This record gives sequence, structure tokens and C-alpha cells, in this order.
Amino acid sequence: MTLSEKGPLAPVPVLSATLEPISQAIQHWAGITAAAHWDLYRVGEQVDGADFYVGDEELGHLHLNGEAHLATSPALGAALVASGMARPLRFGGAAYRGWTEFSVHTSADAAHATWLFELNYQRICGRPEAELLAEVARHQPA
Repeated sequence: MTLSEKGPLAPVPVLSATLEPISQAIQHWAGITAAAHWDLYRVGEQVDGADFYVGDEELGHLHLNGEAHLATSPALGAALVASGMARPLRFGGAAYRGWTEFSVHTSADAAHATWLFELNYQRICGRPEAELLAEVARHQPA
């Protein structure tokens, strides 16, 4: 979803102790717009996390339950899934091709999620996809 399609903008909520460092890190990157992520069925009424955009393009969002959803490209998403660093988004169908998700429960998970968001941020900002894929390959678990 683009920023212009998002609906009403509201401030990012304070998140859990595990998620807040991710949100704060992302909000300090150049060109980021951060806003409340609305519950899909109660837009404008029920906050379900934090959304992050670069210009009009969605970087991804954090849900209050600890799920990080990233709007990756199909190639980057496939590489992250193949390496075990993320899962394909479990809902959304073809419209969400390339989207990935990652569960955040610990500080180590938070560091990994921040890295995933940064990788996707670099993609949106124009870093060549071949470089991003090479970085994913270098970070694969042994």
C-alpha cells in the first residue's frame, strides 16, 4: 500500500520494549515517514503497530504482536526466504508477491529485523539488487 492510499495519518504508537528500538532506528533514516499502522478492519480506529514509508513507497510495518512485514521486491524476498532469514507473507495473495515476514521476540530478533528493514530501505533508495542479493548470501547462517 502506498502512503497516499494508507488512510488517516496518526503518530506512531510507543511499541513494546523489543519493537521500539526497531521503530526508533527506522525513524532516524533519511526520508522516512512513520505513522500508526491501522488494524485492517478498523482503519482510523484501532492501531495495530507502526508503518514506515520512503516517499510514497511502503518499506514495511511492525505489528503489535511482534510480526515485522517487509515490502521487499520479489527477488529480494525470494533470497531472504531461501536463506531462512524471513518467511513469505502468509496472506495477501499475488498482490503481496515479494512481501516477507519475520517474528520479533528477542533483542537478537530485533537486531535481525532492523537489518531486514535496512536492506529493504537500501533497495528502495536505489542500491542495486545484485548487491543486496550478495549481502544476503554473505549473511546466510552456516
